This record gives sequence, C-alpha cells and structure tokens, in this order.
Amino acid sequence: MLIDDHLNPPLTRADDHLERSPVRWAATISGMFFLAIGFAGFFPGLTQNFNSLEMGYGSEAMVLGIFQVSVLHNVIHLLLGGACVAMVRSSLSARMYLRLAGGLCAVLWIFGLLVAPTSMANFLPLNAVDTWTYLVLAIVLLGLSLLSGEVMHSSTGRARHT
Repeated sequence: MLIDDHLNPPLTRADDHLERSPVRWAATISGMFFLAIGFAGFFPGLTQNFNSLEMGYGSEAMVLGIFQVSVLHNVIHLLLGGACVAMVRSSLSARMYLRLAGGLCAVLWIFGLLVAPTSMANFLPLNAVDTWTYLVLAIVLLGLSLLSGEVMHSSTGRARHT
C-alpha cells in the first residue's frame, strides 16, 4: 500500500450512493423514464380512451392523447425500466443497458416503419408518433452509452471507474 493510499482510502460500496458515473446516471434516468411511461399507460387520467386498452392490436388507448399504447406496449416499457434497476450497479452493466435499450428502440422504430398502423401485424400497436419517438430514443440511448464510466471525486481529485 502506498503512503498516498492512506490519505485517499479507496471508496467502499457504501459510498456508491454518493457519486455515480455519468453513464450510470444516464441509465438510471432512462430507466425511470421507461417506468413512468409504462405506469402512465395503466392510469386512466394519463391515458385517453382507457376503456379501449387491449392486449395488442385494436387498442385505441393513447398516453397523453399522443402515444398509442396497449397492455403489451406498457409491459415492454415496464420491463425496460425494471432491467435498468438490475443493471445500474456498475458502469459496464449500465452501458450495456443503454445499448440494449437503444437497440430495442431501433428495432421498434424499424417495426413501426414496416408495419402499417391499421394492419393486424401491428401487435404493439405503434402509431406514427410512437415510431419516430423510438428513433429519437434509440439515438439518445445509444449516445448516452458513450458517456464516461469514471467518477471524479471533488475531495480527492482522483478518478475511479465504477
């Protein structure tokens, strides 16, 4: 052990809640966003045409009156948010979460482009606003995955990879 290590002891697991790397913060906020959207789809006040909420095709429920949702669509958002809770314990897994969530959003964007909104194959269902929102989400999530995994401690001036 170096003399300098006595002055700057390594941080422990208990210190994790105090400071997080930028990539972990980005993943946490992204996960909270998906949880909020998933739960919003099950609340009548936030979802118009709530009585028409179906498992998949045929659902005419609209979160905030803009985004078409179904039970399956809401469950996908909740699963994405839940996966975040499990994966933000380290920078590496948070980065993986952002890339997987961004990849899934890219797949949903392509699905929305290829499947007509009135088609029976539109089992989520997605409208045009959903489709283009998934493109934006894919770009943002994949971009956030490039954030640093290092935490700079203001008191010590040392960087630590989480």
